[in-house]
Amino acid sequence: MAFYRQAGTIPPKRHTQFRDDDGKLFYEELMGDEGFSSDSSLLYHRGIPSAIVDATVWEIPDVTTVPNHPLTPRHLKLHDLFANDDPATIDVVTGRRLILGNNDVRLSYVVAAAPSPLYRNALGDEMVYIESGEATVETVFGTLEAKQGDYVLIPTSTTHRWLPHGEEPLRAYAIESNSHIVPPKRYLSRFGQFLENAPFCERDLVGPGEIPVGEGTDVEVLVKHRTSHGIVGTRFVYAEHPFDVVGWDGCLYPFTFNVSNFEPITGRVHQPPPVHQAFEGNNFVICNFVPRKADYHPLSVPVPYYHSNVDSDEVMFYCGGNYEARKGSGIDIGSISVHPGGHAHGPQPGGVERSLGVEYLEELAVMVDTFAPLELGRAAFACEDESYAYSWVTKSEVKA
Repeated sequence: MAFYRQAGTIPPKRHTQFRDDDGKLFYEELMGDEGFSSDSSLLYHRGIPSAIVDATVWEIPDVTTVPNHPLTPRHLKLHDLFANDDPATIDVVTGRRLILGNNDVRLSYVVAAAPSPLYRNALGDEMVYIESGEATVETVFGTLEAKQGDYVLIPTSTTHRWLPHGEEPLRAYAIESNSHIVPPKRYLSRFGQFLENAPFCERDLVGPGEIPVGEGTDVEVLVKHRTSHGIVGTRFVYAEHPFDVVGWDGCLYPFTFNVSNFEPITGRVHQPPPVHQAFEGNNFVICNFVPRKADYHPLSVPVPYYHSNVDSDEVMFYCGGNYEARKGSGIDIGSISVHPGGHAHGPQPGGVERSLGVEYLEELAVMVDTFAPLELGRAAFACEDESYAYSWVTKSEVKA
């Protein structure tokens, strides 16, 4: 997505000498995707960005998973996870609890009010959805203000930290990719501009503001990365603070996008899930189900038809409103439904009949569809409603 920005002070030509008022050189850093072959930005540091004085093991939060076997649809009640914890002792980075994951993407949840450490994810981009609360996100590119309904996109290897504020803790749903997260190609021109048929555009993306200034020496940064044995962490100690950037320019940077700016695509009959897509990564997509006019054919059925996820697992995070198709299942705000490939699913009993004649759908949900099976993290078992798999039948029909 070639959307150029610049901030702070930069030289008139790249890769040339750039000095401060005392004649000292600034240090140019290229951050680029796909080995110099895709979007990039140039950042100008006061200090050498490679200068570390120590590197030790960081024991990352648990990322172990187990297969969804026997194959079962799941209902996970995320608000149960941190019900007995003090958010003031939890931060957005180290406090995440893994719900679901595979080799392409990991889905975590956290309720936090403490400032996070400086952090860099070297595995891939992170897309963090803010269910509620507010936070300032300081990055080497500048400061983002995140609020309810915001997606916060952090490009891979961007040093940043989360600073929750306000009267309530931050509730965040983290989508951690092993790739880059971008808008669907079908919504972009061959030059990277959003097309007229896209459900959002460049002006809906809020880029970073003022570049934060960090001071001090021997500054710790937590880095998540991979080895041949899996995902691991390293605790770097930098000679100088990484927030020493005086300016940058390019097409790679963090941004926020509020789900209220997603314009739904509707039709006379029920539209398939791809019309709700907002972003994609390698082997997964991110979709928004937002309040919208219901299907308007005189014989339309507004709720989804029963469908089999032949090639994907479907994960729906319910963030607001009323979800007509799931009434009677126990699903509520803060719930996640997991409908795995190989299982046909659709409205709960009576859902189709109740939806007939509905003219408007008051629902808000974030959906992640993966094209490789998802496994269950330890946190999934801590908040599961085990009766959900059998919610399409009466109790008398369920085998003991």
